[in-house]
Amino acid sequence: MTTAADLTVKTLGPCRIDSPLMPFLLSRRTSVHYVEENDRVLFHDTANLVAASGCSLDTLPGFEPAGPRQKIFFDASKMRVGIVTCGGLCPGINDVIRGIVMELAHHYGVDRIYGFRNGYQGFIARYGHDVVDLTTDLVSAISEDGGTILGTSRGNQDPEEMVDCLERMNVNALFVIGGDGTLRGAMKLAEVVAARGQKIAVVGIPKTIDNDIPYIDQSFGFQTAFGEAAKSIRSAHVEAKAAPNGVGLVKLMGRHSGFIACYAALAESDANYVLIPEVPFTLDGPDGLLAHLVERVKRKGHAVIVAAEGAGQELIPDSVVGVDASGNRKLADIGLYLKERITDHFAAANIELNMKYIDPSYAIRSVASNPYDAVYCLRLAQNAVHAAMAGRTEMVVGRWHGRYVHIPMAMAVSHRNQVAPDGDLWLAVREATGQPPLI
Repeated sequence: MTTAADLTVKTLGPCRIDSPLMPFLLSRRTSVHYVEENDRVLFHDTANLVAASGCSLDTLPGFEPAGPRQKIFFDASKMRVGIVTCGGLCPGINDVIRGIVMELAHHYGVDRIYGFRNGYQGFIARYGHDVVDLTTDLVSAISEDGGTILGTSRGNQDPEEMVDCLERMNVNALFVIGGDGTLRGAMKLAEVVAARGQKIAVVGIPKTIDNDIPYIDQSFGFQTAFGEAAKSIRSAHVEAKAAPNGVGLVKLMGRHSGFIACYAALAESDANYVLIPEVPFTLDGPDGLLAHLVERVKRKGHAVIVAAEGAGQELIPDSVVGVDASGNRKLADIGLYLKERITDHFAAANIELNMKYIDPSYAIRSVASNPYDAVYCLRLAQNAVHAAMAGRTEMVVGRWHGRYVHIPMAMAVSHRNQVAPDGDLWLAVREATGQPPLI
């Protein structure tokens, strides 16, 4: 059971410096809402969960609220800050970079902001990557583009060498934009910083297009991603209806979590079958997908299947094919496997089939964020800056029950956020598609 101690965020020390936000905002005839330091955003959000915890109001676990503090740890006029982006692409990364730079420069007066190129490789001398001076002019329009202006990479690097680099450059705070592997690397880096007695804040902005990091309402870029994915489902439906016995097959992102497939199918209600990693399904037999698909095509003339990339891996011979540079298990291609099995099944039954296979994954990853995600990225960036300035470290910013909070990195990598097979989201998908329970 989660306790209050599990949610405690590490700090570099007491905050004794007056925040520069108050005079800045007063000059514009507005006020600043500082965070109540003793307040908490409760972990549990229902009466039953609170009762089951057995805690009193004083001991209920809760997250530290994000936002500006009256007293901060760092002297902004003397700060040097670093930003790094790691892992796969995701809509909104440039928005986060821009938001961090603008908040640091305009509201705290930090003017030495460095971007490390190509992920954690950017800290290691032998790779030869230069460092970017991130100015407000440089980042002012980057949110119009997808990807990341800093570049990215996968794979671990030596945390000792990384801290050596931070020390040489006199960096006081490092913002890390990445997923669970990136955050685990950031935790190792923070451990080395602490062991050396250095005062360097390490603050993460969790990035995962699959929405699989726990204890945040949603990851940035997710709404853009499933919106783009929904367009592919619509295209598959149009193609399937345009040909006799048409079947549209769309493979979407989702190695371990089927959120994109679920939300895209709900947003574009043309999907007849949704396959996700969390819910096993069968292909063969009278109750399997293949038999049900034939019956559906005979009855309606077409069908659309949406498959998350991690779905049905147990059905594919030799599906375990090693690991990538980040240590993630490489997956067999469920899309191509389904395409082959469906084609063979229809051929064996001597039934005409017009198959259209669509894999939009990289096109989705590379787009710019939609307006919702642009706002979300900006607010995450602003709150990440407030946290770092107040000396918080080894933590990420996120949103929990609609409130922006500080989350210990250990909590953010403790497990994967997944679709609950008995939860309301999967029930909504089954209601929308009409697919039987075993599929």
